[in-house]
Amino acid sequence: MEFNIADLFECVADAVPEREAVVCRADRRTYAELDERATRLAHSLRAAGVGARDHVGLYLRNSVEHLEVMLACYKARAVPVNVNYRYVAEELRYLCEDADLVALFHDADTTAHVDAARTPALLLTVVAGSDEYRHLVGSGSPERDLGPRSPDDRYVLYTGGTTGRPKGVVWRQEDMFFGGLGSGNPGGPPITAPEQIAASVLDNPAQRLRPFLPPGDSTITQFISLALGPLMHASGQWSALGTLLGGGKVVLYGEPHVDMDLVLDLLDRERVNACNLVGDASARPMLHALSTHPARWDLSSLRLLGSGGSILSGDVKDALMAALPSVLAIVEGIGSSESPAQAVAVTTRNGTPSASLTFAAKADTTVIDEQTMRPVAAGSGIVGRLATRGRVPIGYHKDPERSARTFVDIDGERWSLPGDMATIDADGTIHLLGRGAMCINTGGEKVYPEEVEAVLKQHPAVTDAVVLGAVDGQYGQRVVAVISVEGGETAPDLAALQTHCRAHLAGYKVPRALHVTAEIPRTPAGKADYAWARELIGRP
Repeated sequence: MEFNIADLFECVADAVPEREAVVCRADRRTYAELDERATRLAHSLRAAGVGARDHVGLYLRNSVEHLEVMLACYKARAVPVNVNYRYVAEELRYLCEDADLVALFHDADTTAHVDAARTPALLLTVVAGSDEYRHLVGSGSPERDLGPRSPDDRYVLYTGGTTGRPKGVVWRQEDMFFGGLGSGNPGGPPITAPEQIAASVLDNPAQRLRPFLPPGDSTITQFISLALGPLMHASGQWSALGTLLGGGKVVLYGEPHVDMDLVLDLLDRERVNACNLVGDASARPMLHALSTHPARWDLSSLRLLGSGGSILSGDVKDALMAALPSVLAIVEGIGSSESPAQAVAVTTRNGTPSASLTFAAKADTTVIDEQTMRPVAAGSGIVGRLATRGRVPIGYHKDPERSARTFVDIDGERWSLPGDMATIDADGTIHLLGRGAMCINTGGEKVYPEEVEAVLKQHPAVTDAVVLGAVDGQYGQRVVAVISVEGGETAPDLAALQTHCRAHLAGYKVPRALHVTAEIPRTPAGKADYAWARELIGRP
């Protein structure tokens, strides 16, 4: 046995078959049930012509079926590919073609998008939970006779990133297991042999709570987690897979829109120990709900809050600690699809609250000077690219040029430099400055301005457009459009532009504010003057 996600999951399922593995709405699966259903589906995928390293799209909201399909792909040595469930047909077709999808699982209400985006390469499209889906699961063999697997089997994660169209980050499964999925013993040293995962599951039920629990505390008999980042995003996927490979229970929020009262109901009902937030975009609504209904929920089981993908402000952390007395720590991480765990900030109940955008670097993380392509001197104040070595991706799917820019060999070691800019203090403290590109982070979703600008300029009245982010109290940033119009034309209002954009873009990319100007200044090279645009919209 080697470090392969499917092999490791089967080992966990054999060790704790009767434990609950996942719950979403009314659907529940034990480890034995989840393992058998995924095995049956894996056989059906093989029978349908899906082979090793073939890419299978998961155009799905959170559901038990989402995890079943993911695990089935790993079992069959196929590669599950996350697809943003907010994509409209135009965006979906691009990803189907770029990712070379041969099969696609989707929700019933996106059938029209799937039909419009269908590519010749697609062998199979299935509505999750449909009669066809149930037949695929029911007709497949339950035997684990799918052949040997490899630590080199692929793990692919598509990300919008900061450089335009979605791109697929390709990992070896073994590297992802150690780099992003908890290494088989969260809160402790990584396991050194795959067979040790069974003992870890049985001996360490508290998982990553262990560093924060009082000595000798044995009250946690199974780690139970809920991530507000959906499974189609890195944070939700890594949380779910890491929890499963530790023998914990994954609680999925299955509603199409986040209603914080429903989230808190779940935390209470399922006795969740750890909840992963998406910065202030999750935390502020949670605090509002708790203050509005102070006695409605029993959250005494909650021990840990995590946050990533968006800023968690210092005052918000203080308020969370005050509102949730059972929480022992708030853990924030810097990471990306190319480098899952670069640095961490921990706020404990008895410690000093961590400052916003200040983190402790992990052992293999530093800052690289873009001019010399060498690590900066710690404490020098030089701004560079945050970089991680060791367990890093193979590269981007079908993009060797971008791979060469991001995954760099320095003195014989391979480094990942996704694009976050930072400085590093002498003690290893990382001060995060943000992406070098003009990426907009709205509630954890990344928006590439030029993509939105291109759509805005398709409107018949718009001659030029600039898109940038403005500060938003709930979502971190909101998308703002600045447009100019043809002389004599009537400028479209915000509602009209939003309607135009929604035909081409996912909802989170649509501008939330609009400024109209006679002309948008540009450099001789055609670059927009973003400093001017910031001044126009009043962004600090």
